[in-house]
Amino acid sequence: MTDASPIPGLIRDLEAERTALISFLDAQPTEVWQRSTPAQGWTVHDQIAHLAHFDEVTRMCIAEPEAFEHFRDAMDDLQTYVDSVGTRFAHLGPDGMSAWWTEAGEALSVAATAADPARRVPWFGPPMSLASKLTARIMETWAHGQDVYDAVGAQREPTERLRHIARIGVLAFPNSFRTRGLPVPSTPVRVDLEAPDGSRWAWGDPDATDVVSGPAEDFCLVVTQRRHIADVELKPDGVVAQTWMEIAQAFAGPAGSGRAPGQFAPGWVAAMGTR
Repeated sequence: MTDASPIPGLIRDLEAERTALISFLDAQPTEVWQRSTPAQGWTVHDQIAHLAHFDEVTRMCIAEPEAFEHFRDAMDDLQTYVDSVGTRFAHLGPDGMSAWWTEAGEALSVAATAADPARRVPWFGPPMSLASKLTARIMETWAHGQDVYDAVGAQREPTERLRHIARIGVLAFPNSFRTRGLPVPSTPVRVDLEAPDGSRWAWGDPDATDVVSGPAEDFCLVVTQRRHIADVELKPDGVVAQTWMEIAQAFAGPAGSGRAPGQFAPGWVAAMGTR
């Protein structure tokens, strides 16, 4: 592995995302783990079980690709399996869950560090590069972490790690249309975001007339379907830009249901009241 490899930085950012969420939960009352999250049917416990389990599965796809392929091919239905993870680990309490996820995440880091960064790894969809797989884990951890923060009614500080998620969101432009059976527009869309440190992150043709601009965090919330475009400060200019933000989906699989407009309108935290 050369110094130019992105893998060490991705591992560090994935570890930081996981550690931040565990630290947040460790500071909460234990009853928080049984709260419902905005993801229908999922509690906070279910969210963490999902992250821990799929860190284990990701380790397997990197370190034991043949075992992963056998595991994948024996699965009847992926969505049913995903939805069952929380129930299967319901016996683990908060301390057990935190310990499990920490152990699973550390094992994933060891496997990723030892892997050939040029090798493609299998997944439930097409094989992907190791860098893409780790970036997807960062997105997954951040997005499910948002569900946890929303369940508690807490805000979190945006970090530079959002750049990974924003980039996936930009690259997933075609996916957002294809998952809904829509033709992918040929009109270019520029994405121009304000980073947490006040700098600019931009992708796309500088001369594009369709532009999505605004806070990077808001863009990440929309493309991971944790906020509806109506409830954030993003500004989509142009028909294609507007349509994209209404259906944006950075993750693979069938079209997600997302969040309803107004569900997280300004003041939603105060409206929760004490719980």
